[in-house]
Amino acid sequence: MGMTTVDGKAEPDATPSRPRRRRGRGKVVAGLLIVLAAAGGGFVAINSAGLLEGASGPTQSANVLPPATATVAKQTLNDTMDADGELGYGPVTTAVTRKPGTITWLPESGRQVTRGKSLYRLDNDPVTLMYGDTPAYRDLKIGVEGNDVENLERNLSKLGYDGFTVDDEYTYDTAEAVMEWQEDRGLDETGVVDLGRVVFAPGKVRVESIESEEGQPAQPGQKVLTYTGTSKVVTVELEAEDQRMAKKGAKVEVTLPDGKSVNGKVTEVATVIVPGESQNADPETRVEALVSIGNAKAAGGLDKASVDVTFTASQRKNVLTVPVAALVALQEGGFGLEIVEGGTSRYIAVETGLFAGGRVEVEGDGLTEGMTVGMPK
Repeated sequence: MGMTTVDGKAEPDATPSRPRRRRGRGKVVAGLLIVLAAAGGGFVAINSAGLLEGASGPTQSANVLPPATATVAKQTLNDTMDADGELGYGPVTTAVTRKPGTITWLPESGRQVTRGKSLYRLDNDPVTLMYGDTPAYRDLKIGVEGNDVENLERNLSKLGYDGFTVDDEYTYDTAEAVMEWQEDRGLDETGVVDLGRVVFAPGKVRVESIESEEGQPAQPGQKVLTYTGTSKVVTVELEAEDQRMAKKGAKVEVTLPDGKSVNGKVTEVATVIVPGESQNADPETRVEALVSIGNAKAAGGLDKASVDVTFTASQRKNVLTVPVAALVALQEGGFGLEIVEGGTSRYIAVETGLFAGGRVEVEGDGLTEGMTVGMPK
């Protein structure tokens, strides 16, 4: 055992093992000492035995008790962040013509189009919506192989055509089924699906806006309309450093304009490059998250609206917590708490865990729920 000098007197210095410091939220811990200093009385020099330097024992007299107190509580801490979101129908896709002709029919904005139905008409021939994850990029005919062929065959099968195997090979049997489909759609029965005759989308679509006019001549590459999915989703744009908050499959809480809260889930996360605000400004890298809403009826009357989204990165269930301002800095490093009992107080070393919502997870020898701890004013 060593000796510590206090006011010129030698006193024994107990030296138990140094308390381990658990890492919490980085940005909170980095500024914690500043917070404690600003709160007043945050830096308290105590030795490793928990004795207040200058005191004669493990307790502090009642006439110097802390100016305020708080209670050690057992609760669930959530590492959360709120962000602004836009309720809508998700990413917007533009449909362009792949063949020259005249636009002869267009749907109304807001209309939903399903598999096998016309997205628009060119020279009075339908451009048909089909479901698939590979865009149409070539003519489909006998001898062609690939994912686009499989997309076509799967759609033909779903629409009731048969006599072929759904795979990635365009065979004679596929061509026969295509000719039946062409006859039903009023198209020339060639057995070849020309580029521009079908549009592949992940599922049924909702027409967002009309970019052309009926009777207008069209050239390949010309915009005809834009479309989205049909399910309402929330789009949230986050700073790149907040990417940890938005993980695919993570549960979130969405607060609607009327104050109601509904559960949501992150369905997609992508990195996007946002151009600088001025010509000479560097572009910014951000994270875009799509959030599905569990209770779609709650947002039934809203097509577009600003909402609040609460992300939860981590959670600690049933842990002891105190206000962050209750922490004191130990002389030897780490943190402690001033325990107030029966008109006296004593200091104990604690390990810190998660910091969230102005509170911090703590563990320490003898620390229990309901204890009173000192606080600055």
